[in-house]
Amino acid sequence: MKQYSVDLRERLLGAVDAGLSQAEAARHLGVSTATIERWRRRRRETGAVAPLPRPGRPRRIGSAQEAPLVAQVRASPDATLAEHCARWERAQGVRVSAATMSRSLARVGWPLKKSR
Repeated sequence: MKQYSVDLRERLLGAVDAGLSQAEAARHLGVSTATIERWRRRRRETGAVAPLPRPGRPRRIGSAQEAPLVAQVRASPDATLAEHCARWERAQGVRVSAATMSRSLARVGWPLKKSR
């Protein structure tokens, strides 16, 4: 799920500060009252309402490696995901699963091959 923008957070908190009830603001902008409470607490404690970084480990095939990935797929567009994974491991030294390769190809805009 995407995080709410800083602009929406600031507008909502500004409306609550101006006298609009939390329930009314939540209903009007489509967020829960618990979300408003969390944003108010964060603003009170840190002075900012920007979203926190999402947890998790970095991608196995990151943004910096998109060019080599595209070059690999252009060199052999008929290869299967498993073959691309094996080639990636030989070329980059990083073992990735077929699911990781599929997500990475989708991110760079390479379409899913429908037939063998």
